[in-house]
Amino acid sequence: MRNLDKYRGIIPAFYACYDDNGNVSPERVRALTQYFVDKGVKGVYVNGSSGECIYQNVEERKIIIENVMAVAKGKLTVINHVACNNTRDSIELARHSESVGVDAIASIPPIYFRLPEYSIAAYWNTISEAAPDTDFVIYNIPQLAGTALTMSLFAEMKKNPRVVAVKNSSMPTQDIQMFKAAGTADGEDFIVFNGPDEQFVSGRAIGADGGIGGTYGVMPELFLKLNDLIKAHENEKACELQHAVNAIIYKMCSGHGNMYAVAKEMLRINAGLDIGSVREPLTGLNDADREIAVEAAAMVRETIQKYV
Repeated sequence: MRNLDKYRGIIPAFYACYDDNGNVSPERVRALTQYFVDKGVKGVYVNGSSGECIYQNVEERKIIIENVMAVAKGKLTVINHVACNNTRDSIELARHSESVGVDAIASIPPIYFRLPEYSIAAYWNTISEAAPDTDFVIYNIPQLAGTALTMSLFAEMKKNPRVVAVKNSSMPTQDIQMFKAAGTADGEDFIVFNGPDEQFVSGRAIGADGGIGGTYGVMPELFLKLNDLIKAHENEKACELQHAVNAIIYKMCSGHGNMYAVAKEMLRINAGLDIGSVREPLTGLNDADREIAVEAAAMVRETIQKYV
């Protein structure tokens, strides 16, 4: 039976790192990777939504994963999201990911055209075949991708032995339980990641093995603590901390600019990390947003002091 323990735990979604001119910065990618190593998280999820992947080209995404691996290899579990809106580019990123030694590749379904399930399965399996020695993670985020992972599509993908996990970012926590039950029905280990950060406790309670999230990066200590509380069956305290975490997330989402722009400013304030802004058409910070980032950063520090 396969051992998938390297995927169990807290896996922050990696932020896009740009220089002052908006170009991908290898130096800042390495600095952010070292930050996560130092924080003691299980791994990183690279080139996904938080990594602004749909606004980057293939070569930029290669540069990012190369520099993550230069720091993370042997220290963090690395999952690289390789989906592009065409199969050819996705294959290229999958092959490159395997060549640099990632633990797994991941993919959303193709967006825009509403493809039938057999086309989505063919897309995912073709990508997986390009990295034959690498695990594959299905990324289910129907509210953004426009296509949901159905149980029939999941059953088809389970025929691929490289499919070891679902990153579930749909809002119903019941989906986690359904994917977990179906994933382990054959007696093999199977991982389901909780996606929505605001319901991490609920997702873990119903069967998620860990989480991948876009706000973990600004407060990894708090999600590590949440996970510890769940493992210790301290459910009341875990719910209390989840509510405090959610207040921070709501603050982060309250500005004019994109939430990831706020997150990056929080990292600059609390960790001394400058990883640039966000890439257009995402909106950067205005002056009022910077005050929101200051407040949210202070909330993180206060919550860490109280709970960690």
